[in-house]
Amino acid sequence: MTEKIITFNDVPEAMTYLIEKLDRLENLIESAVSPKTDEVQWLDIDALCEYLPDKPAKQTVYGWVCKKTIPFHKKGKKLQFLKSEIDRWLLSDEAPPEEQPEVFRISTRRRKNY
Repeated sequence: MTEKIITFNDVPEAMTYLIEKLDRLENLIESAVSPKTDEVQWLDIDALCEYLPDKPAKQTVYGWVCKKTIPFHKKGKKLQFLKSEIDRWLLSDEAPPEEQPEVFRISTRRRKNY
């Protein structure tokens, strides 16, 4: 860095320069730190499968939608998921439903009458 010698007559200009720099830095810090709550992010089913921590298959997510255990929005034929709702769902105590245990699947088979 080069040193610039500031005389008494240059002090007002130097103060103005410093105040402008400080304001710009403050704005940069505020924009980087403040969360952008106004931004709405929609996910399709592929993006949701990638976003979820356990990376479920599409069929699993379709099952959750059918059972209405995951928050979703349907626009025509297309399923869409709001990222903020998915985050709340993940943080809540609601776990995704498990598949039906094999014991129940076997017991619901019909036997032939002889």
